[in-house]
Amino acid sequence: AAAGKLLVVPVDGSHWLSMQEVVGILGQKGHEVVVVAPEVTMQIKPSKNFVLKRYSVSYTEEELKKEF
Repeated sequence: AAAGKLLVVPVDGSHWLSMQEVVGILGQKGHEVVVVAPEVTMQIKPSKNFVLKRYSVSYTEEELKKEF
């Protein structure tokens, strides 16, 4: 973060909920923040404060919800 660039690879759930506010504030302060997340996720959503890059996974949203 000292260089102004931050790569975030969060885990869906409480890990992301704990990090989301900090990531947003860093983005608001001018840091270039990239969040890498699966295309099927329950809580990681796009934001104007960071760039969201998605990668494909072999499960559906319904399967994810069933597991939770």
